[in-house]
Amino acid sequence: MQPPSRSRAQTKTLPCLVDLALQGGGSQGAYTWGVLDRLLEDERLEFAGISGTSAGAMNAVALAAGLMDGGREGARRTLRHFWTQVGAHSPFAAFQPWWSGSAQPWVEAMQRWARSWSQALSPYGFNPLNLNPLRRILEDTVDFDRVRHCHKTQLFISATRVSTGELRVFRQDELCADVVLASACLPMLFQAVEIDGEPYWDGGYAGNPSLMPLIQESPADDLLLVQINPRQRPERPTQAADILDRINEITFNASLLKELRGLQLLKNLIAEEGRPGHHYRNPLFARVEALRVHRIDGDDALRDLGAETKLRTDPVFLLRLFEKGRAAADAWLQQHADDLGRRATVDLQRECLS
Repeated sequence: MQPPSRSRAQTKTLPCLVDLALQGGGSQGAYTWGVLDRLLEDERLEFAGISGTSAGAMNAVALAAGLMDGGREGARRTLRHFWTQVGAHSPFAAFQPWWSGSAQPWVEAMQRWARSWSQALSPYGFNPLNLNPLRRILEDTVDFDRVRHCHKTQLFISATRVSTGELRVFRQDELCADVVLASACLPMLFQAVEIDGEPYWDGGYAGNPSLMPLIQESPADDLLLVQINPRQRPERPTQAADILDRINEITFNASLLKELRGLQLLKNLIAEEGRPGHHYRNPLFARVEALRVHRIDGDDALRDLGAETKLRTDPVFLLRLFEKGRAAADAWLQQHADDLGRRATVDLQRECLS
């Protein structure tokens, strides 16, 4: 169900319509939780559409369910409850009282060992019952009937078809726990999630997150990307684990970079035709011309965290990421809130085509 339409011209008396694009990144999605918590406090913003992948998909459905159960404060409560439950089900949660705010060396060693073990074995072998604690957390926390009938925002959730490697974007009326679990299904940890007989893996391989549904179907002209996979690493990886980590980061950013590059190419073609504001036969051209891209990223806050921390779910760690996300969103709002509805704050020409 679509949110109420509004004139594209934003006014100072109305909230600014903003689309959210939420990237996946395992438990580092708690950083996005912090970003959303701060954005929800700002009544200058209204979320017209949300595209999410993996952890971004979980944040998206929790936010939508909460909006329908208490508005902005309801969304904040539901997001907090979801991530609190993730922390409570962490295998390391029982040891939290002995921690001083950072993981002990033995915890980090166990995480590295578990990661190596999962890479060496198939989930069809070491997890034949296909147990996934996130299923219980999602089903207990998120009312998917409220999500499917949410009229306060539009949702688009991405997953990857195992058979073809193609992206599938699930619309709001299709959403359920299986869809979100498919969007977050890392193939070396969990068995593929079947939906209508079709197996799916993590959406990050094909769209992390997918932007085009927002551009085509949402009324907002401002798109705010919350990106948690590091875009740049100045140091050269030389150890096997570091090389694999960087390969994964590049892989999970590749689809997004390709989509951003395509959008800027379209913008350039429109500008070169010298027809700004033209009444295009294809409405997509008008949408792309009007699009303003913004970004809150976790490069500074998350770059020093190893890839193994994407599987770390102890409460102390999640809360630390939450606070970092809130701080990043607060800083972004202070610097760029007045740019919404007026100008882009990401130079796609320089980043994608220079």
